[in-house]
Amino acid sequence: MTTKIPSTSRSLPIALMRAREGVMIPIREMLSDTGITEQQWRVLRVLAEYGALDSSTLADRASLLFPSLTRIAATMRDKGLITQTRSATDRRKQIVAIAPEGQKIIDDRTEEAVQIVADFKARLGQEKYEQLLDLLGQLDPGHRSE
Repeated sequence: MTTKIPSTSRSLPIALMRAREGVMIPIREMLSDTGITEQQWRVLRVLAEYGALDSSTLADRASLLFPSLTRIAATMRDKGLITQTRSATDRRKQIVAIAPEGQKIIDDRTEEAVQIVADFKARLGQEKYEQLLDLLGQLDPGHRSE
């Protein structure tokens, strides 16, 4: 018995990569004049939403590998976008917080970011948009219901 691999047009990994590109195009355009990367944007978004976090939690919430976050955070600190301090309770932990310059990038692009989301919701419809997020969440190995 021969098992046939699915067509690439119906391949989940390929479809996810194509969809990611479709989602990221307007975000890249929004960030084009900021001097920050998509990964740095995610770090700022997480810090703006949750406040100061230890590096491990930040890496998880920003969907970054810890070693990548270490490198990204050093660059962001040098640009004045974040601050890093040692935890008062555990000196091994770094606490990362958004700096005023980082918050300004978020504030200056909030309207545009909200419009990008609204455009996706209009394209899919509110119900399908929410369903898509729920389905993708089920594929996340660290999935947690929120």
